[in-house]
Amino acid sequence: MLFNSIEYLIFFVLSTSLYFILEHKYRWMLLLGVSCFFYMYFKPVYILILAFTIIIDFYVGIALERTENKAIKKRILYFSIVANLGILVFFKYWNFFFSNVNELLFYFNSTEHFPLLEFILPIGLSFHTFQAMSYTIEVYRGNQKAEKHFGLYSLYVMFYPQLVAGPIERPQNILHQFKNKVTFSYTSFKTGLLLILLGLIKKVVIADRLGSYVDSYYSNVEIMTFFPSLLAIFFYSFQIYCDFSGYSLIAIGSAKCLGINFIKNFNKPYFSTSFSEFWRKWHISLSTWFRDYLYFPLGGNRNGKFNTNRNLLIVFILSGFWHGANWTFLFWGFLHALFLILENTFDVFGRINLNRLIKQILIFSFVSFAWIFFRSENFQQAFLVVKNLFNFKLDFRLNQLSALISPFNLLLCLLSIILLYAIEKIQIGFLRKNLFLFFIAGTLLLILFGVSNESQFIYFQF
Repeated sequence: MLFNSIEYLIFFVLSTSLYFILEHKYRWMLLLGVSCFFYMYFKPVYILILAFTIIIDFYVGIALERTENKAIKKRILYFSIVANLGILVFFKYWNFFFSNVNELLFYFNSTEHFPLLEFILPIGLSFHTFQAMSYTIEVYRGNQKAEKHFGLYSLYVMFYPQLVAGPIERPQNILHQFKNKVTFSYTSFKTGLLLILLGLIKKVVIADRLGSYVDSYYSNVEIMTFFPSLLAIFFYSFQIYCDFSGYSLIAIGSAKCLGINFIKNFNKPYFSTSFSEFWRKWHISLSTWFRDYLYFPLGGNRNGKFNTNRNLLIVFILSGFWHGANWTFLFWGFLHALFLILENTFDVFGRINLNRLIKQILIFSFVSFAWIFFRSENFQQAFLVVKNLFNFKLDFRLNQLSALISPFNLLLCLLSIILLYAIEKIQIGFLRKNLFLFFIAGTLLLILFGVSNESQFIYFQF
């Protein structure tokens, strides 16, 4: 069930209404039930995978809390991590690994090959795997009491707003909220609806419109020249941001209407003046997950620049691999690691006295370049895009552009980016004071300029 669909609107209205009608003691059952329905709407059988990991981690949490022996506790934690990552690796990386092995065998003229499996990647697998792992790690560290209520723990993993694409929540933030008795709050409900509407505008009015040009470009990348290529890179940077931050806003807003607060997942990342600032503001729940559970345990920045840079390289290559089973994702992670290492080593933006706007443009440009490898299906396509940036032929440029997008749609794309700037600058408090006008304006934007193809969110594939 997509957030940008009529089905979700009906689902949200009915489930939220029932939530406040029911007594508090029955609400967790409702939320768990509708969350199961929400997930099974995509592919019902995959809920068995979620059930398997939920059962394991629930009992692992209890075992960790009852065990005092540090060595045994560590083994129990490792069992949980291996179980969770084992499922993720099997479904997400099996075919990637063995297809590469088969290519290597073919290169050496071997007739042997490993069979590849035919299945669809369970939706949101990477997200709920990391959320489940954060629970057992926090219980192991003593930062979270083991949850003894199986239904509430299941709800922590399966809560529908963030089940498919985050934010990746910590148990300290969410579990206690399911236990709190919540009364209907007009202020929270109003804020939640505002966030949902902003998220829909980002997705339907901005991301999907820009995406139509980007998809057309990548379908004809072999014949493109400089300007259409630059425009595609520029548009994709805003498309992926609006698509994912739009999802996060809808998720946060949906939970807010129920009186449940999620962490902020994006904080105007394209206004960053350094790469480290960008990663403090982009996909915050994932970047902090890697920081707390991988970067800091590796040593963080405590043991000199060499070790710090090594840790950054490990974290960002694994982050790239987390996004997808493709060498392009690893290279995307490597590029960001390289940017951060150069920034950490030479302190370029600290040493050179540049205007803030120039710094923002530079960071955006480098990040946009890295997005080429994130968007491309393979290295061949990515290198074609890069090559096209140096193809300055004038004779086909306008013809190419008009074949990809009409002048009217191009104007709408450019105006949608201006709209994004206005959304980034606007304050929720201001919107709450002008709620009626905003809902009218927002609804008109969705009706008149929204792309009504109910396209899937980009991060669903991860």
